[in-house]
Amino acid sequence: MITGPTSWAAAKTSASIASASSARRSSGSRCFASSPRNGMTIDGTVKDTIEVSASGNAALADRLESFAALLELADAQYHAVRAYRRAAEVIRSTPAPVAELVRAGRAQELRGIGPGIEGRLRELVETGDIQELADLERELAPELIGLGRLLGIGAKRGVEVGRALGISTLDEFREAAEEGRLQNVPGIGPQTERKLVDALRAAERPTPPRGLLLNRAWALSQTIADPFGAEVAGDPRRFKDSSERLAVVACADGPKPLLDEFERLAQIVTVLERSDDRSIGVTVEGIPVELVVVPRERFGTELLRATGSESYVAALEPLPDGRDEEAVYAALEIPFCPPELREHPFRGEPPPLVTLGEIRGDLHCHTTWSDGRESVYEMGRAARELGYEYLAICDHTPAVGAVPGLGPDDVRRQAEEIAAANERLAPFRVLAGIECDIRPDGELDLPDDVLAELDWVQASVHGGQRQSREQLTARSVGALENPYVSALSHPTGRYIGRRPPNAVDIEAVLETAKRYGKAVEINGLPDRIDLRDAHVRLAVEAGVPVVCSTDAHSIRGLGNMRNAVATARRGWATAADVINTRPLAEILALRLR
Repeated sequence: MITGPTSWAAAKTSASIASASSARRSSGSRCFASSPRNGMTIDGTVKDTIEVSASGNAALADRLESFAALLELADAQYHAVRAYRRAAEVIRSTPAPVAELVRAGRAQELRGIGPGIEGRLRELVETGDIQELADLERELAPELIGLGRLLGIGAKRGVEVGRALGISTLDEFREAAEEGRLQNVPGIGPQTERKLVDALRAAERPTPPRGLLLNRAWALSQTIADPFGAEVAGDPRRFKDSSERLAVVACADGPKPLLDEFERLAQIVTVLERSDDRSIGVTVEGIPVELVVVPRERFGTELLRATGSESYVAALEPLPDGRDEEAVYAALEIPFCPPELREHPFRGEPPPLVTLGEIRGDLHCHTTWSDGRESVYEMGRAARELGYEYLAICDHTPAVGAVPGLGPDDVRRQAEEIAAANERLAPFRVLAGIECDIRPDGELDLPDDVLAELDWVQASVHGGQRQSREQLTARSVGALENPYVSALSHPTGRYIGRRPPNAVDIEAVLETAKRYGKAVEINGLPDRIDLRDAHVRLAVEAGVPVVCSTDAHSIRGLGNMRNAVATARRGWATAADVINTRPLAEILALRLR
């Protein structure tokens, strides 16, 4: 079975947080007279198959994602849509060139790839497209779908309006609104018309229907950037937990060829606006993405401008020209500022923020003992391949309810499996841990004598999240007072875009953690990011250690460490503030206090 740990290990040394440590310094960017698209050589000759490379994997994944989106609109079965989306995720994270696996008849070695999807991949690799996808694109008008979603009226209504009025661009939608023609469309009354007119006004500064989670924002941005050798900018480069502005910055002697090529990308279904050096396109999901193309002498300037928040950039304007960001900061006579700290105006000297390379282990992951996908040994081996010294297995306890949980006997049997894994993985160490539920009555879900046998104990609130502020705070505070608890997991319990934070008093939680020498978690799951950046800053200022964890339920989930570390950086954390930058001996010593 081919899995993805080494793909993230590669990212660890190239793109993600290690890049943020030096802000990728933009010096590695390439400057082209023009850039080839996937499937095209540098001299412009078209190949007969998709490029066999990392970007080739991205191209395959993009077409499968497009296929899933259009199948959904065509009322295909939910399970089929989900299967194609999951296959796209697996392909995007696979380090091996998937096209070669397809040609060798080995695509089904990838998790989630069955005979049907393998057939689609073979068609895509051999012909460059999927015929049914091309047919759906003609039938369903993805440019109208993208506009409908961007404008908040939905895919179906976007197609209805576009076809009824014979329009397909944002400018044509605006013209129709100004002329009062929207009410000529069946089903469009005064209320819907007002909503659409308001959305068209807002589209002067387009944002997606909802913010994108970190992993999706990075994947989409990187896919757009790769064909042009461009740098990801916008909200993802700052690792904002919900991204609304997606932008990439490319370097070229002349912008027109790249802007033309951008409009032909499979991901871009329509273009909202275009000027001499930039273009804003929209995906079929209604997500606007901006491409900025500048000459080398201004590359650093535009990368900085496209990365920082509006308020951060405005406070630095006018920006001098610079080939890279260091040159721009030097000309401004202020210290270089890492991308994660470009949220609010700041001209001072930033602290030496923690980097991904300083992380020595992951202290929160799951296995098949609860709701994980891999065994203890498989998770440990993947963590060792990432260069870690240790990994804590923290499966659930019974009170979590929705998934299997470990009782006392299970914990002790799992400890035997952990010991066997350690014999095979030494000197790497798998730690015996648990994610112990804090019950609604405040009691921990396992007795102290069991917790005392473990190397690492995470305490978590999963149920009873509608309790009062006082009740929720008392549960977390009580858990931190327990001598066998090491850290508090996802302290506010939020799910971004789905569930708001619990009404817990985070200041009281941090005060208790400080008093008892406990840590609080930065959970790297993209839909959690909990603690969030502002709370990390509070913890750092209070002297409370944080632990950057993935809460990984699979090998691929170990890649979420970059989200946790980036959030620590956004909270001004240094390596000294993060517990899992410490060597194994110090982690084990924490249990002996």
